[in-house]
This record gives sequence, C-alpha cells and structure tokens, in this order.
Amino acid sequence: MAFDKAFFSSWTQRAQGLLRLVTAFLFMQHGVAKMFGASHVDYFSLIGAAGAIEVIGGALVLIGLWVRPAAFVMSGEMAFAYFLAHASQGHVLQPMQNHGEPAVLYCFIFLFFAAAGAGAWSVDAARGAKA
Repeated sequence: MAFDKAFFSSWTQRAQGLLRLVTAFLFMQHGVAKMFGASHVDYFSLIGAAGAIEVIGGALVLIGLWVRPAAFVMSGEMAFAYFLAHASQGHVLQPMQNHGEPAVLYCFIFLFFAAAGAGAWSVDAARGAKA
C-alpha cells in the first residue's frame, strides 16, 4: 500500500485521541493506587500531592477537558518525579538503570498533549476550545 498523506492526516486526530485516552487511563491508575491503595498515605505529603495530580489531572485528560493546562502540570510532575526519585539514584541519563523510564515517557507524552491538544473524542474538541 502506498503512503497516502490524505489517509494518514485523516487519522491523526483519532490516533492522538486514542493515545490520550490510554495514557490518561494508565496514569490515573498510579494516582488511584497512591491515594486509595494504601491506608497510611499522608495526603499533605509529596506522594499525596502526586496522587491528587494524577487522579484529577488524569480524569481531565481522559475526558478531554482543559487538556493543555492539565497535561502541562502532569508533564512537570513527571519531570520533578524523575529528577527527585530516579536521577538521584545515579545514572541520570540512563533511565533504564534508575527505573525512570515510565516517568520520562509520561513527561514527554503529556508535554506533547500540552502542545498539540486533546485530539479527537474530547470535551475540548466538542466545545471548540483552543486550550
């Protein structure tokens, strides 16, 4: 099959929306585990704040509401998490060795959504929002 630009451009928004849905769903699971998986979580700690960002921001990105600002905050959270929890263990430029790959991937995927928007199947797209 030849590469047809019209075909691929017609599916770009849908692929972006699908990436948003899957990423937000998986990201929310981390927050739910932090907030509700352990009964001893101090909600006013860094872990509690991270859990709140992951649940609330993940829900906003999942439904596609205010995706750009929510994704920007979550990208920053993941950058902070990487440098605080993973890079501090050594091997700063080798996330595979410090177990920081998920944080790096989430950081850059959410940075993409902060720049590109929600894609298809979102509240933002339904209401014609630019942000």
